[in-house]
Amino acid sequence: RPWGGCLDGMNADGLVASVTFGGGAAQGEGFSIILIARYVLETCSRVSEAVDALRRIPVALSQNVTVLDKSGAHATVCMSPGVAASVSDTPVCANHQEPLDAVAVSPALSRSIERQAAALRALASAASSAELTATFLAPPLYSRDAQSPTVYTAVYRPAASTVDYLWPGHVMTQRIGSFSPGEYVHDYGELAT
Repeated sequence: RPWGGCLDGMNADGLVASVTFGGGAAQGEGFSIILIARYVLETCSRVSEAVDALRRIPVALSQNVTVLDKSGAHATVCMSPGVAASVSDTPVCANHQEPLDAVAVSPALSRSIERQAAALRALASAASSAELTATFLAPPLYSRDAQSPTVYTAVYRPAASTVDYLWPGHVMTQRIGSFSPGEYVHDYGELAT
């Protein structure tokens, strides 16, 4: 995919921006989410600033952007072409936007709803950060579906200025102020069709 690198990021102020596909097929005039995420990370320091920016920038495709800062503030901005952005304080996000059209529940939407519910349960029940992280490397949160595979999982720690990029069996940690160049090639094996 022509992503040009990771879609997520964190800036030196401890603002995190994480992108997920919004689930809609609409296309319109607007910016690529890659440019929008980079703009937010270059110009904003807090969740409130990021939300204001995301609400005013037109997007070309349906996207969700979850933002978090080192104070613990968080929000998800659901963006679609030609529609006013909506903001949620639900602490997890998957590949759909509310409100759901009950008539148009597809297999992909059902899987997205299932993943969001699983993430909410994991947040509520995990006894530790390690236990929560492990949940994201197992189904249904870790997907082996060829239509929508999990590429990687990121664990951001804004107060510590660190991020762990996770794949089953491999962790790559980076820290703002002491970036360590490196590469990793993950073998995704045979994906389910």
